[in-house]
Amino acid sequence: MLLAIGIGIGIIAGAVASSVEGGQAPQRRHINLPGKNTELPFSDAVLVGDTLYLAGKLGIDPQTNKVPDKIEKEIQLMLDGFKKTLAEAGMTMDNLVTVTIYCPDLTLYEKFNSVYRTYFGKNFPARAFIGSGPLLRGAHFEMQAIAAR
Repeated sequence: MLLAIGIGIGIIAGAVASSVEGGQAPQRRHINLPGKNTELPFSDAVLVGDTLYLAGKLGIDPQTNKVPDKIEKEIQLMLDGFKKTLAEAGMTMDNLVTVTIYCPDLTLYEKFNSVYRTYFGKNFPARAFIGSGPLLRGAHFEMQAIAAR
């Protein structure tokens, strides 16, 4: 009887170990918007299973390839870029679960929020607004995020 129980436990343990070891990692899909500089060593986003990891994005004017003079326009361009990247993965701003904003000038917090809140309905993602050193290209904001289906 004990031998039968031992064999049964061994079979179950082996099956569990086999299913864990044989489990496949979720597929990754790298997402890059049209016109992305292919020289840059990162993707706009990476979709792993139902989770989308979005790279940091600046509010660069595609016409001038510079940060706009108006802060509100910079914020809009940055958030619109996120909307486009999310759309490529079949998601919307409502799929964002956490957002990190980097800003070298914390006095811009309220100005940022006045534009940011217009991109969401009633529910907002979790968020950090972090004071930083200077950002690339003289940007006032950089945002990165994680979204989920």
